Parts: sequence; C-alpha cells; structure tokens
Amino acid sequence: MKSESALVIGAGIVGLSIARALAVRGHRVTVLERYDRAVGASVRNFGMIWPIGVTNGAAYERALRSRAIWQEVIDGAKLWHDPCGSLHMAYEQDEWEVLEQYAASNRSLRPCSLLDRDAALAISPALVGENLRGALFNRDEMIVDPRQALAALPGYLHERYGVEFHWRTPVTAVESGRAHSGARRFEADRVFVCNGPDFEQLYPQVYAAAPLTRCKLQMMRLAAQPDGFRLGSALCGGLSLVHYAGFQQAADVAPLRARYQEQFGELIELGIHVMAAQNGRGEITIGDSHAYAHTHDPFDEHSINAKVLDYLGRFLRLPDPRVIQTWHGIYPKLTDGSSEFVAEPAPGVTIVNAIGGGGLGMTLSFGLAEEIVDGRYGAVRRSAA
Repeated sequence: MKSESALVIGAGIVGLSIARALAVRGHRVTVLERYDRAVGASVRNFGMIWPIGVTNGAAYERALRSRAIWQEVIDGAKLWHDPCGSLHMAYEQDEWEVLEQYAASNRSLRPCSLLDRDAALAISPALVGENLRGALFNRDEMIVDPRQALAALPGYLHERYGVEFHWRTPVTAVESGRAHSGARRFEADRVFVCNGPDFEQLYPQVYAAAPLTRCKLQMMRLAAQPDGFRLGSALCGGLSLVHYAGFQQAADVAPLRARYQEQFGELIELGIHVMAAQNGRGEITIGDSHAYAHTHDPFDEHSINAKVLDYLGRFLRLPDPRVIQTWHGIYPKLTDGSSEFVAEPAPGVTIVNAIGGGGLGMTLSFGLAEEIVDGRYGAVRRSAA
C-alpha cells in the first residue's frame, strides 16, 4: 500500500517535530523552508528543555514525552546536551515560601527537592552566597545547544527517515493537497504550516481572527568561561517564579508578585525574568525580556540588557562576565491562555503555531507533534481561510 505523503512548511523546531512524527509513522515527508537554514525563534533561545515551566497533567506529560524524544534524537544525531536539571534560588523569605509550596505540592509528581544554602552552592559555586536561603532543584530539565541542534536535525531526519528538505523555498500559497513557491508546485496528501508568525502571509484572515500577538524578547550570550567552569545547572532568579505557569499552579505567588511589583516594577513592566544556561563550549546564554505587539521596533534596547545583567548579578558571579553577543527573537504568543494554536483552514491543511502559548517550543513541540499526527489532539480550530 502506498504511504501517505506530507508537506511541512518551516524548518524550525515545530516543523522538524511534525516532520519527525510523520516520518517515523511511515509518511513520505518534504520540508519547505524559505531560508538556507533555520534562523528564527528556534535558534534564538536558551536551549532549555523545560518541564518545570508547565502545569501538571497533560502539559507535563507532553513535556516529558518531548524530553524522551529529544534524548532519542540527541543520541541519533550525536548532539551535545547537558541533563543538568534546574536550580531556583531564594534570597528572601517570600521566595523560599513559594519554593516550599511548590515542593510540597509536587512531592509525589516531580523529581524536585529543597536544598539548603550549602547544598545549592555545591551544585553551582558561582551563586551569590550572601543571604541565600536555599534553592529548589528539579531533575527534569535538560540543555541543548539550539544553534547546533537545529542545524543538525535536518541531516539526521534525512539520513534516518528519508525526509527531503528544500531550502530557499518560500511558500507563497497553500491549498488542500499542495503548496506553491512561486511557479513551483509541491503536492502531498497532507500539508502542515509550521512557519511561526509568517503563516499570516498565507492565511491573513485566520491570523487576524486568532488570539495571537507577537512577543519580542532580548537575550545575550556571555563569553566561554575559563578553566572548564560550569554553572552546574540551569539557573533561575526569583522573578521566574511569577513567570511560569508551573509555579503559579503549585504555589500562591500573589504575595511575591505584589512585592516584586513594588520593588522591581520596571522589570515586571518589561517582562524581565532572568535565567542562565551554559552550552558545551562554556558560553552562557542569559535573558530575557518580553514585549507584546503586532509590530515591533527592530532595534534592541541597551537599557533592557543592562537591567537583565544587573538582576543576574543578584544571584550569579562569573569568572568572565563579558557579553559577546546580543539579539532578539520574535515568536507568536496566544492572548487567551491557550497552550498552542492548531487550526485547519482547509481540508488536509493544519496550522501548528504558538506552542506553549509562545516560548516553550523546545519543551513541547515533539510531544505535541505526535498527538497531532496520531489524531489524538482534540482542540483543532476549524477556520475559514
């Protein structure tokens, strides 16, 4: 029996996840990407596989499934990775109380534990020790190098599963059973549109009717640290406790948020919460800020980066704190609290976008892709094009 064919538009993490899920199930898969390589939000992030950021239940199960697939892909493509877990520090009593509530709520659900000051410093000696009350350690989290991974995955999918890639192939129109790139036409049984906010150009009415905006975030990379220095874990300052839904589900963060609003009101307004992740070369990615609008200023604000660095200094002292790169990323963000945008604008055409509400694509895409391809995903929006 002839296997089904599929077109995937976009070679970022969402498109690659859909391509993999299709290919391992025997579909003949072709990926169409407008650039020579992935250069969007998928390579402009921390590289964190971040189950701690999502709520318990279906989202956490999806994150763990994605992590398992990441491990399979890492082993197959021989990618650098660090299963280092995450460390969330408390320097004030209200931060410690949130961590205590989180640990108590998740004692039988997640591999988390509370650490005293000395145990936290043993994992990451670069932590600021003054006034450190303790930390929460969670073992689920893993770091990959997004630039390396997104560059290597197409070759892996081609060699392992026969996925075909067409680079520098901007898609100009999609309909049931086909996609057009100018005068070129590609045909398949199914089409998956996974090109981030660019899907607005293909389905402007669908985009306009959807609860979507765009999030701009600023990030930096610090120099490779000397003498093999390692962070020991992915690190999060206290502001992350009021950013991620996983903490909001398990703890009463309202009093902490109120104190932050009073003490760090400008950071809250700029959507700043500060994390650090180290790659295999010893470089440290830090960030980030969040600004929401349909159209963003293309220029980065030095003052925002300065605020991120200032807050980083509250919990981390590095041997070499030099900034070697700055950038911003833009990704779709849902405004209605949904965890992803999945729509069928035409028979056999599926749009997959704004994973994790925007910003958790590396954590959730592999698992979500399997649910969609298997027909287990139940919240498809059927929209008129």
